[in-house]
Amino acid sequence: VMAGVMETEEQARNRFQSELEFVQCLANPNYLNFLAQRGYLREKPFVNYLKYLLYWKEPEYAKFLKYPHCLHMLELLQYEHFRKELVNAQCAKFIDEQQILHWQHYSRKRTRLQQALAEQQQQQQQQAPPHGNPTSK
Repeated sequence: VMAGVMETEEQARNRFQSELEFVQCLANPNYLNFLAQRGYLREKPFVNYLKYLLYWKEPEYAKFLKYPHCLHMLELLQYEHFRKELVNAQCAKFIDEQQILHWQHYSRKRTRLQQALAEQQQQQQQQAPPHGNPTSK
């Protein structure tokens, strides 16, 4: 909100939507490499914008994110060293590979956890006493 001019509800909605989309793009290391190659990550206004976007880490905003991984990248983008490294395509490739490994590991772990929970529930159902408990009469 500049010079005391209030945003209309529609402007606020549009800004929310575009910032939500942009923050989620930060989860893509190839996009970060693209931004770095074109010099955006060296520009003070852009760096300030990245700092401003940290509000997405607040739970009331974070709940709207489909790709929460973008918050980790947003955090890393606060560091000049990281921003400089992104110019290097190998850096982006490495991050991309790490993300894939993380998701593979995460989904395998999650599947195992769900199987274990299902087995546990089955065992509990088998051990449960019948509903009409005759000993309490």
